[in-house]
Amino acid sequence: MAFRCRHLILLHLFLFYSFLSIRSEEEAIGSVFFIDSATHKYFRARSPDDAVEQNKMSLPEVGATVSVLLGLPPPATLSAAASSRLNEVLKPNPFDRPHAALLIEIGGLQDSHQLVESDLLRGAQRKSVFSREMANIQLQEDKVSVVSVDESVSLDSDPLTDEAIHSFAYLMGGTYTHDGKEVLVGNLTIPLGENVKISLSLSKKAEKDFTASIISLVRNIKRAIEMHEDLSRSIVKPAELIKGSFDIMKVLQENYGADSVAEQRTKLLLAVLAKVYNSLQAAYDGKIVGIIFFNNDATKDALVNVVINSHPSARIIKEKESTPSAADVEKLLVRRTLAWLTGLILLISTLLGIYFLLYMPLTKDTLLYSNVKLD
Repeated sequence: MAFRCRHLILLHLFLFYSFLSIRSEEEAIGSVFFIDSATHKYFRARSPDDAVEQNKMSLPEVGATVSVLLGLPPPATLSAAASSRLNEVLKPNPFDRPHAALLIEIGGLQDSHQLVESDLLRGAQRKSVFSREMANIQLQEDKVSVVSVDESVSLDSDPLTDEAIHSFAYLMGGTYTHDGKEVLVGNLTIPLGENVKISLSLSKKAEKDFTASIISLVRNIKRAIEMHEDLSRSIVKPAELIKGSFDIMKVLQENYGADSVAEQRTKLLLAVLAKVYNSLQAAYDGKIVGIIFFNNDATKDALVNVVINSHPSARIIKEKESTPSAADVEKLLVRRTLAWLTGLILLISTLLGIYFLLYMPLTKDTLLYSNVKLD
């Protein structure tokens, strides 16, 4: 009886831990939004009748989706189930791809109602991300141009000037006022809809870092647009990927927690993303899409990584060749000796033939000029 009870206890423990492991695997680590072009549709329209299972993706599948959007083949290791999930997102025409994408990863921002209701993400296709496996997007250097926009402004080497803040305030339709004679201690006010305004006090370090991050995003997007204009004038036009990663929401959560202040900063970040995405749509004539991944955990590093593979040059390939053995050296010497001897014999034969042709006697050949017929 005791033996049977012990087995029942072990069975219950096994089932309990199996349930916990399955639940941990099914716990979403974030959400990814696929934002379509304003003038052209590259993504499928999601139906309300779709099953809940069709609302899931893994990070490698997100990376494969980015590769297909850039006009590149998906990884060869992609399973049939993963390919079907890509087909749920993308339109089936392989010749109708934007060849340009904006890929942004934001850490520490929980999926909430304000994300779905924002102007940028309202019509986007949303997928829950459940896999913690990092997405490594493999790209060829000569086929894809990658522009990084996650280089935050360093307050030491590249100061955040009042002029840059005034320019950003003008872009967002807001104002910037100084507090006294000191620089970078003013108030930045940005309107976000009817009777909704957000005020950032740059005298606080968290507010200053947040402002520097979003201004850096706007600057780098402008730099990406300038690079696109240069590439559009070239003969060979590569695909373009604009990639960025931001964890500034972690700083806001540490200073403000989950109150309305951090929520307002989230709205401002989404408004800035909408502004830069509209500028990209105008610069690319609608031939660009957006992929925004919200990582729930701000303590983790970026989960979407871009790997650039370059073709090795002929010199590198030659340097990687193995050192020939003694037998190979002997074979090579014999072959070269035979080649030189054959060439020398042919040269002597050619010279002798030319000599005999030049100094042959000028007499009629009896066989050529005779009328004798040989039967």
